[in-house]
Amino acid sequence: MTTDELPVTDRTRLRRLREKGSRSRADLDAVLAAGFICHLGVLVDGSPRVMPTAYGVDGDTLYLHGSVAARSLLAAPDAEICVTVTHLDGIVLARSVFEHSFDYRSAMVYGVPRPVTDPREKLRGLRTLTEQCAPGQWEYARQPSRKELAATTLLALELTEASVKISAGPPDDGDSPDAALGLWAGNLPVTSSFGTPVPDPALPPGMEPPAHIRARAGGALG
Repeated sequence: MTTDELPVTDRTRLRRLREKGSRSRADLDAVLAAGFICHLGVLVDGSPRVMPTAYGVDGDTLYLHGSVAARSLLAAPDAEICVTVTHLDGIVLARSVFEHSFDYRSAMVYGVPRPVTDPREKLRGLRTLTEQCAPGQWEYARQPSRKELAATTLLALELTEASVKISAGPPDDGDSPDAALGLWAGNLPVTSSFGTPVPDPALPPGMEPPAHIRARAGGALG
């Protein structure tokens, strides 16, 4: 059941820059909702790997597309993983190089994932992944066949152990001796947006993208 505050564990307790940490479940939900690609940290054959993979969130469950990591996790069902989602919002340019930093929102989720085997949950999880990146696409496109579902691995990770960090604001050296240097300092925002849809060359001439894709074009990402 969703709670308003994230529990603190040894892994989620911030040991530096604590003022940037948040225990708000709403902040965690916002960070996860703003993206659809995460970095999955896992041991594969005894070697650490960090892999980009698609994700989607449904309530208290984070669904992950399987790929290479899934094969390793299926062989070691009690394996811990770490999922990281980060959004870069800007570069903080200070008067000294030491004080340079970034504006960002990030979340780290820990736990032991479970393979999704129930066909109904697998469909729900795949719908979650699809709708997270392109709302409306699940109903528009052909949905998976039984054969395709059998060939797809989906992992589910409960949002029970997570940490959130959010950094925003001006440089920290505005009241330091470096303020007398007469150098410009401030923030350089970073923005990402969807571009104009590019049609598949195999499409018949003049075929326009559906409304839900046109609505996404030009909109902000994250």
